Amino acid sequence: MVVGAGVAGTAAAIEAARAGVRVTLVDENPIGASMMALDVPQFFGQRAMDPLPARDVLLARAAAANDALAEAEEAGVEIQLGTCVWGAFRNSDTSRVLDGPQLGLADHERSWMIKYDRLIVAAGARDLALTFPGSGLSGVMGANGAHALMRRYRALTSRRMVVLGSGDLGLNTARMAQDHGVEVAAVVDVSASVRGDEARMARLQDAGVELYTSHTVMKAVGGADEIESVVLVGIDENCKPVAGTEKVVSADIVCLAIGLVPNVELLGLLGCDLSFTSERGGWAPDHDDRMRTSEDSVFVAGDVAGCHDGMVVDTEIAQCQGRLAGLAAAESLGAIDKHEALARRNDLQPVALDATPADVTSGWREWHRSLVNAGGLDIFACRCEEVTRAEIIGLRPPRFLGRGSEAASRRSLRTQARANPVNADQVKRLTRAGMGHCQGRLCREQVSLLLAEESGADIADIPCMSYRPPVRPLPLRIMWPHDEPEQVRSEWPKWFSPTSRVLG
Repeated sequence: MVVGAGVAGTAAAIEAARAGVRVTLVDENPIGASMMALDVPQFFGQRAMDPLPARDVLLARAAAANDALAEAEEAGVEIQLGTCVWGAFRNSDTSRVLDGPQLGLADHERSWMIKYDRLIVAAGARDLALTFPGSGLSGVMGANGAHALMRRYRALTSRRMVVLGSGDLGLNTARMAQDHGVEVAAVVDVSASVRGDEARMARLQDAGVELYTSHTVMKAVGGADEIESVVLVGIDENCKPVAGTEKVVSADIVCLAIGLVPNVELLGLLGCDLSFTSERGGWAPDHDDRMRTSEDSVFVAGDVAGCHDGMVVDTEIAQCQGRLAGLAAAESLGAIDKHEALARRNDLQPVALDATPADVTSGWREWHRSLVNAGGLDIFACRCEEVTRAEIIGLRPPRFLGRGSEAASRRSLRTQARANPVNADQVKRLTRAGMGHCQGRLCREQVSLLLAEESGADIADIPCMSYRPPVRPLPLRIMWPHDEPEQVRSEWPKWFSPTSRVLG
């Protein structure tokens, strides 16, 4: 099984298939309109065309945007597009009932389980999301979501964009937007200088794009739940707003291109060892030089193995990693002997990342501090569950439960840190931050940054929030496509009536 049909995933599938292995390649694209509206799995910002083209049109567009799929099909790979992986299961200390490791799959009609002997995860990366006043308006989106709507679906509805982040991810996003007829009003960064290619930024400026360094977002302003403009403000060396430097920029999209984070959900479910490495974009899987993880049957390739400076810098790297993973998986299954595998690996000429990769989380911290200083603590950090920064810092229970005891009101991250190391899962259970339908994709890093800032810890020392299936929100009719028996339907009011409830 190969999860993800990007550059790395298709390369892995082709390499394994040519070695004689039976390969199934799944990819969740094209994503349905209902999922896009929930900003899962990517941060689309509700800027997809409404209504979206028919599913068969989207399938054709997704296939046309990926030339390697035709090569994979010729190699004998079974390809399933529009199919998401919502769970990964294996026997462990608490389970012995499975006859082998399995994945939970679902399309727009049904869900099912599939067994595998080897798994290659090439699930890519997601956008780093940070909030500010007005970030819940339609039009705040991630760079990955913008790329998908522009290139894969050709369904972006936007006229004027402000890009947050001047690294290569932000500059590439700005250039792609221009190529698709979107006016780019500004590129904004908290840094005092451009983080990415200065020559590329100069070309954008020549095309009329304004550059605002040492600036952050004060708020987004809009009407009818849609962004109309964004208010920027200058910041000092401590990431605090400088009075009198506010600037209003007209835009209907604010694109967060601050960084990308590896999609490690499936790896977390399978118990693969994960380490926080700033140079790889945060939590990423440990793997050897053949892309094998700590679980012998699981391999990784591409962005999920680690993002460099916010994105994989060259498709050659992803292709190389994919081919290494496909080759190693085939060898472990006995499809080719070790001598042939060695010869093929020697032909690959593995591409190394830059010798001095960037410390991306230092940029995260600067952005986060500036947004907290400019926007305050009464802003939702977790949008799904509507948990504010202040409620996370104070470890407040959900508002619908009330505020609890006086002792609980004195509790905070700082008091908790004096007793025990701060644990993101504990904070999640106390506040519900990260328990929403997006499974923390829009708040995990922001919560960790808050925990680190308030407890005085390094973000690398904040444990990764755990994952639980389903890692994609699914309609119940797809998760369990069976109607209840007639007896359940007829007896339902009786069983749940307050006057006839039986306590066991």
